[in-house]
Amino acid sequence: MIAGIRERARRLRMEAHALYLAARHPDTPWYARAMVAAILVYALTPVDLIPDVFPILGIVDDIIFVPLAFALAVRFVPAQVLSECRSRVMQ
Repeated sequence: MIAGIRERARRLRMEAHALYLAARHPDTPWYARAMVAAILVYALTPVDLIPDVFPILGIVDDIIFVPLAFALAVRFVPAQVLSECRSRVMQ
């Protein structure tokens, strides 16, 4: 179970890096750049929709919202740009 969680965290970290590169790519539309920037800022800053001081809700916010937001951002980035950025991350 721990190995599965670590693998998902590793993939999420790689996807975040690929989205960062995609946001800087010249072929990415402005609205996709804005969405990716907002999601990355939310994921990397200590500001949360639900504060972490609430025992379960604060953590669930990070566990559910951030991966769903990444999945939504992937839909806005052109496929060829995203595949190029993912290959750059894998190298």
